[in-house]
Amino acid sequence: MDLEFNKREDINKQKLSDINYLLKEINKCGGEKRLQKQRDEGKMTARERVDYLLDDKKDSIEIGAFAGFEMYEEEGGCPAAGVVVKMGYVSGRQCLVVANDASVKAGAWFPITGKKNLRAQEIAMENRLPIIYLVDSAGVYLPMQDEIFPDKEMFGRIFRNNAKMSAAGIIQISAVMGSCVAGGAYLPIMSDEAMIVDKTGSIFLAGSYLVKAAIGESIDNESLGGATMHCEVSGVTDFKAKDDADALNRIKNIMKSLGDFEKAGFDRIESAEPNEKIENIFGIMPALRNEQYDTKEILKCLTDNSEFEEYKADYGKTIICATARIDGWSVGIVANQRTLVKNGKGEMQFGGVIYSDSADKATRFIANCNQRKIPLVFLQDVTGFMVGSKSEQGGIIKDGAKMVNAVSNSVVPKFTIITGNSYGAGNYAMCGKAYDPRLIVAWPWADLAVMGGSQAAKVLAQIQESTLKKKGKILTDEDRQKLLDEISAKYKKQTEATYAAARLWTDAIINPIDTRKWISMGIEAADHSPITEKFNLGVIQV
Repeated sequence: MDLEFNKREDINKQKLSDINYLLKEINKCGGEKRLQKQRDEGKMTARERVDYLLDDKKDSIEIGAFAGFEMYEEEGGCPAAGVVVKMGYVSGRQCLVVANDASVKAGAWFPITGKKNLRAQEIAMENRLPIIYLVDSAGVYLPMQDEIFPDKEMFGRIFRNNAKMSAAGIIQISAVMGSCVAGGAYLPIMSDEAMIVDKTGSIFLAGSYLVKAAIGESIDNESLGGATMHCEVSGVTDFKAKDDADALNRIKNIMKSLGDFEKAGFDRIESAEPNEKIENIFGIMPALRNEQYDTKEILKCLTDNSEFEEYKADYGKTIICATARIDGWSVGIVANQRTLVKNGKGEMQFGGVIYSDSADKATRFIANCNQRKIPLVFLQDVTGFMVGSKSEQGGIIKDGAKMVNAVSNSVVPKFTIITGNSYGAGNYAMCGKAYDPRLIVAWPWADLAVMGGSQAAKVLAQIQESTLKKKGKILTDEDRQKLLDEISAKYKKQTEATYAAARLWTDAIINPIDTRKWISMGIEAADHSPITEKFNLGVIQV
């Protein structure tokens, strides 16, 4: 390896180390004092519950660990959005586990908590995966109720999804392991099976204080909605567990009893490791987002035996389209090529930019993968579509629209890895969040924005300077530089991978070494959901 490789490796590994440090802080949840309080009450913490439930010798992936990061700081923060979501295996069956974290504001729902719960349900619904709810929540965070309660994609959508999943035959299991109040009380009761932990679990539409205020009745919470009342009197719950472990063991037993599922039939053979070390990704990826590299070297680190078969290799070279295998699964890869390349006319094309020929190629390849029932993997490092008179005259909008059409109407499962830049309409064409990837993750150094930082900052500075001029203020060169620096710093913050992950624009920031695991588990999940639609490109300008 050369010196430049080693420098890039050091810089990129440091970026991963920074992400791992932040994750370690997030995993402290509401702090050791609050976690210990739960243990003193005879309860496990949210993460202990999830770890106990999941098969320890099988892989798992965490969805939305960065949700809420650096948000709600005036409220004291909301680590991981106050809920732990993992895809893993219980008694050998792949599923999703959603666990309220009572150490964070007593498990109260912030706006981002609702969004994260809905994302978990979306994954379960798309893939027809069993979903397990470990309930321990004080309900909606009242100071922000206007942002969590009434709209379509808010708190109430959770229960609508419960009903839709039940009707679709998607398995839902709930364990009430702490508070379960108000509207949240419907979630376990809309599950296929609901259990409650004795003495620590409680379910009611209104707690004892509110009952006293509303109707004047004096009653304690245990009598009002405890395990004994609900298992022996109301019949709301199906099983009374003596403690957390007892409830979790019952869930394991239920999962053991599940029948088999109808499969989509995606092709898989025995897995093979890449011939190239996957760790080489750290040295291949440049330290700066505007530098060039050969994306094919990245593919060699991700694919079985480092093999892939290119489609139209000599045409539309700024996008690589290839079939390959990842952990044995047959996949179609659509990846931005980040080297300077020559097109068929001998003209140089910038790496990371989508040209008309590249969009045309990708459209046809996506159609082929749909025809052959091959899942699609998008590797995004894109600065956008090519601009300028030549591109406009060549029909870049038309060809870009064809590619967006193909991505939008694709019926095979799609998975998106943001390996570098994700700018503008390039994000859309390469299956950004708005285009329903089954999973979307970013590498630690990824940038997501409408355009690159330096260009955007200059545009924003010009707009602001123009506004100030209209008010009679003339800026000096020093004023202009200060303005540009302030805007650049703010814009840079908004493009970072942590900013996107905090808002669930991505499901996770991952170690590149785990990329194969995320794709493999994602396809395995998708295999639970047979394809019932036919691929149709719709109306396009040819």
